[in-house]
Amino acid sequence: MRILVVEDERELAETIRDGLAREGFAVDLAHDGADGLWMATENPHGAYDAIVLDIMLPGLSGYEICRQLRSRAVWTPVLMLTAKDGEYDEADALDLGADDYMIKPFSFVLLIAHLRALIRRGAPERPAVLTAGDLTLDPGQRLVSRGGVPVPVTPREFALLEFLLRNRGRAVTKAAIIENVWDAHFAGDRNIVEVYVGYLRKKIDHPFGRNAIETVRGAGYRISADG
Repeated sequence: MRILVVEDERELAETIRDGLAREGFAVDLAHDGADGLWMATENPHGAYDAIVLDIMLPGLSGYEICRQLRSRAVWTPVLMLTAKDGEYDEADALDLGADDYMIKPFSFVLLIAHLRALIRRGAPERPAVLTAGDLTLDPGQRLVSRGGVPVPVTPREFALLEFLLRNRGRAVTKAAIIENVWDAHFAGDRNIVEVYVGYLRKKIDHPFGRNAIETVRGAGYRISADG
C-alpha cells in the first residue's frame, strides 16, 4: 500500500515515513503544497491508498489541495494533520472533502489506526451532481447553478435544496424536511421551512422565470423533475 505524506516539517515527515515503512507501507514525501498536489494527481507509481496532508504548507495550503483534488474527482482518502485544534478548522477540513483529521502532536499508534481504517473503507464514489432541468447542485464542491449561472446560497439553503433534489419528483413533508435539514429534535417554529423555501425560490426560480419548487397542498413541497 502506498501513502503520500505532504508535510513541510521535514523531521516530522521523515519520522512519519520511517514509522509507516516499518508497518509495511510504501511512502512518498512532499514538502510543499505545489509538489503535494502534483504528486497526488500525477503519481507515476499509480493511485495512492491514502494521503496524509498537513494544513499549513508553503504555497498551497492543505485546504486548497484537498479542494482541488475533490474538484478533479480524485477521491483518495485524505487524513489532515494540523497544529490547530479549533472545531472550525476541523469543520473546514471535512467540508472541503477530507475524510479524517488529527491534531499535532498525535500518537503514531493512532495515526496508523486511522490510516488503516481509511484504507479499509477505500475511496468510495462521491455523490454525483444532482440536477433538475438546468438546475444543478454539486455536493462535493458545494456549488449551485442554474443554466450555468452560479447561484450563491447559504449552508441551510444548500441543505434544503439538496434534500429536495435527492427526492426529485416526490413530495416531502415539512416534518421530513425539518428532520433532515434541521434536526429531529428541532423545537422552533416549523414555518421556518416555508421561509427557507421562499428564500430558495427567490434565488433559483424567480430570477430565471422558473417554478421548480412546487407546494403540494396537504403534502409539503416537491421539486419538479424537469426544473
